[in-house]
Amino acid sequence: MPTPHISAQKGDIAETVLMPGDPRRARWAAETYLDDAVLVSDVRGMYGYTGYYKGNRVSIHGSGMGMPSISIYANELITEYGAKTLIRIGSAGAMQENIKVRDVLIAMTTTTLGTTPSAGFFKEVNYAPCADYGLLEAAVKAARTKEPAVHVGNIYSSDVFYSERPDLDEVMQRHGILGVEMEAAELYTVCARLGARALAIMTVSDHLLTHEALPSEDRERSFGDMVEIALEAAFA
Repeated sequence: MPTPHISAQKGDIAETVLMPGDPRRARWAAETYLDDAVLVSDVRGMYGYTGYYKGNRVSIHGSGMGMPSISIYANELITEYGAKTLIRIGSAGAMQENIKVRDVLIAMTTTTLGTTPSAGFFKEVNYAPCADYGLLEAAVKAARTKEPAVHVGNIYSSDVFYSERPDLDEVMQRHGILGVEMEAAELYTVCARLGARALAIMTVSDHLLTHEALPSEDRERSFGDMVEIALEAAFA
């Protein structure tokens, strides 16, 4: 039966799900990379598609913006639809000088302010969300066959888009945080709790230090590299 946020029927969702934040990117990725892609959910305009990549069944479902939103979809995809591998594909802002716009970030671990939707589970424990190593290793291998450079390490999952804490950004940079985004920490935590594999792969769309931004004409191709990395990693 459909859930409050996903209208797919049982069996409509594959065990492997790619999760872009933007539902329109979910549609673009499905139409571009999947064979026989079918729209299986569009509740609140959050598109979900299922099709095949090189003979492997895969779904691409939007997650929305922020950790509360991806928490809802990850929970329902795993508990109600049997998803076993969830890979975030999105954008991030670079926080280190050696990282360039269009580079790919792969999150080994994630840092937060401790205000994720799952924070209440841990009470006084500072839980450290991390990626599934098998997915991480496969994604790094796939990324190295692409043109953009790949950087693997710790990323910052922020609660806010418009930050007013430059001091916090400076602390993150000093401690080697690669970049900032808004979803990965909760995805990793939900998947760990529910026994699913998780990974987050991000294209650098802008830079917090240089203030560079990815030109609009380059966004689609750069996003395509990331989708290919995720698909190759999922079925390695």
